Amino acid sequence: MKNNDFSFTIKRIRFDEHYQPADSTRITTNFANLARGECRQQNLRNALTMINNRFNALAQWDNPKGDRYSVELDIVSVDVDIAGNGDSFPSIEVLKTNIVDHKTNERIEGIVGNNFSSYVRDYDFSVLLLEHNKQQAQFSIPQNFGELHGKLFKYFVNSNAYKQHFNKPPVICLSVSDNKTYQRTENQHPVLGVEYLANESSLTEQYFKKMGLQVRYFMPPNSVAPLAFHFVGDLLNDYTNLELISTISTMETFQKIYRPEIYNANAVAGKSYKPDLKNSDHSITQIVYDREERSKLAIAQGRFAEEHFIKPHRATLEQWSANFA
Repeated sequence: MKNNDFSFTIKRIRFDEHYQPADSTRITTNFANLARGECRQQNLRNALTMINNRFNALAQWDNPKGDRYSVELDIVSVDVDIAGNGDSFPSIEVLKTNIVDHKTNERIEGIVGNNFSSYVRDYDFSVLLLEHNKQQAQFSIPQNFGELHGKLFKYFVNSNAYKQHFNKPPVICLSVSDNKTYQRTENQHPVLGVEYLANESSLTEQYFKKMGLQVRYFMPPNSVAPLAFHFVGDLLNDYTNLELISTISTMETFQKIYRPEIYNANAVAGKSYKPDLKNSDHSITQIVYDREERSKLAIAQGRFAEEHFIKPHRATLEQWSANFA
């Protein structure tokens, strides 16, 4: 099967206080989880205020009142049609940041990626991996785990559809793993902050590596824990300070809401740092979030991907994956 038989459709929806999740949006996606229930509008308003405040705190030059910038967020949904018959499947969902400079009345491109959401990843981790390890004495990884997902992602990033919409490769920003220990280094960036090194690679990082992404860990100024930045190329030189700040302010805000034990902790990460999701010495944001529901839904969404994408197109996907360079 020729690679050009796959086509992508890209849609955008503004993430603001009026945001309503689309039917195809994974409900476990961070921003979608916020936009539900009776507190939805206040949740969204509070999250956006936190993002803007954090952005201005990091972009403090020529910004005496701390109100020069605001961040606009678009949710980018990518559907893939692998049969060429117009029947598409929601493949990934990411966030695109844009920066508004209120001093110059200029809109500045931010970074695409940030949050990363994928039904096929739910299938891999919440269906395939779980079933592979049922009744097994020792945990192991299925053969070719993450290969298809990684190839689909790389194919999308190199597609004409991606290049028409975005001028730089994606940066995905995630929480650090509570299974690993991180060591502070002497390397420091004015915006990304102090770099940390991990003692080992996690399954998530190996998965993202198959997507063509490498990882580095930085703890930005006045943060309490490092973030994991997954990227292509040179993170420190391929993006401007304002672009990097748009990702930090957005994803650190989400992590404070979803991982307060790590990112809203009252103690700052030391030279040797092991994240702890049982850390009771942390503050809670004024934003309602259902973490338990999110983990249950991942399995349901993995089953959805299996039923509507993996099983019906298995032969096509296997052939395409085998021929993918």
